[in-house]
Amino acid sequence: MLARRRECQPYWSGCDMRETNMEQLENITYNELSVGDSATFSRTLTERELLLFAAVSGDVNPVHLDSEFAANSLFGERIAHGMWSGSLISAALATVLPGPGTIYLGQDLSFRQPVRLNDTLTVTLTVAEKKPKNRVIIECVVTNQNGEAVTQGNATVLAPSEKQSVDAPRLPEITIENDAG
Repeated sequence: MLARRRECQPYWSGCDMRETNMEQLENITYNELSVGDSATFSRTLTERELLLFAAVSGDVNPVHLDSEFAANSLFGERIAHGMWSGSLISAALATVLPGPGTIYLGQDLSFRQPVRLNDTLTVTLTVAEKKPKNRVIIECVVTNQNGEAVTQGNATVLAPSEKQSVDAPRLPEITIENDAG
């Protein structure tokens, strides 16, 4: 049975990124996958990531961005965008299981608990079913540092048919500026 684990990637902000130390991303082909194979992927939600997600997605709901507004909400404090945890599932599928060359066909998600600033989330992917034509159903469970499931669902992917190993792309540094005033 296959098991993989991936922590913070060097091509992400907050991680060391040197040209000489590029991380290799290697896929698992459809033929190599077996029901029960699993992988994990972890990431911590920082203030910077929350702001970047709001900027990129356009979701500026004040429950994510305004402390005063959020204090009077159901949660009593700012929370992450639900799809931030969904995006971690996408990242795990693309970089860990099955990895490079995977085509994301569909996803059902259930948001079970709020994600708060500085929560460390772990995505656990488990191959649930192999279907014809390289289609794979992958169970997705996202837990916080306390082991509580915050997001759950199933992804349908088209697994790669050819083995690939590629350098993780180097992403540009992004600056956040607040021009309120």
